[in-house]
Amino acid sequence: MNWSFLESILSGVNKYSTMIGRLWLYVLFIFRILVFVAAAENVWKDELKDFVCKTQQPDCENVCFDRFFPVSQARLWALQLIMVSTPSLLVALHVAYREHREKKHGRKLYEDKGSIDGGLLCTYLLSLVLRMTFEVGTLLIFYFMYNGFEVPRMYQCEESPCPSMVDCYISKATEKKIFLYIMGCTSALCVVLNMAEMIYILSKQCWKCFTNRYVPVQQKRTCGCHAHSTSALTLGSAGPKHVPSVSREDGDRVHPSQAVKELPT
Repeated sequence: MNWSFLESILSGVNKYSTMIGRLWLYVLFIFRILVFVAAAENVWKDELKDFVCKTQQPDCENVCFDRFFPVSQARLWALQLIMVSTPSLLVALHVAYREHREKKHGRKLYEDKGSIDGGLLCTYLLSLVLRMTFEVGTLLIFYFMYNGFEVPRMYQCEESPCPSMVDCYISKATEKKIFLYIMGCTSALCVVLNMAEMIYILSKQCWKCFTNRYVPVQQKRTCGCHAHSTSALTLGSAGPKHVPSVSREDGDRVHPSQAVKELPT
């Protein structure tokens, strides 16, 4: 299988990801796709040919092989890699939609087309949920289909048309088990990274909303005094305009120029 198309797609999405998302991408490439391409495809290359049963009954070996391997383990891992990588296309398509809108209106609509906010935030979170769903779903399917991640050296089969219980031997059982552990552990690691990235993005957005809504009191006072001082200075430099004096109930009359000088800076 040629994985170059998947590599090009994920590399393009990488620039729109967070730091944890880039770490997930490195784990996906180095510990999953690279391991799968370099070794796993060769280990599961001729499964039926290497599956040997101690019988001369026609079709008994094929039936036993189908009973133990209902779906090829290598193809199941390949399907999982494709499924967990596909949701990243949603982010790339959303960014492309933003670029199309800017070209259509002929002006800049976003400060950063790849910033995770607004609609892109929902799209990114959706892609994370789909990734985790595909990861966990594939692990559960694999676990219940093969009764765990063990690969026995000998499998006893009594399916028809076998005359009785037949002993079948699986080649490279230990090597297959090691690769299953590697793929299972890296899949679980990717689930943890996706959950961590989701928590990071949500906490960052909550903090942004909190800081925008609740400004510290000292900052409000500083901003208010600065605005008041600026308006007073502008009023004093406008020329000989009539400014109403302060009433005697509030104190003595103050000349406008003096009022400007007495304002806090």
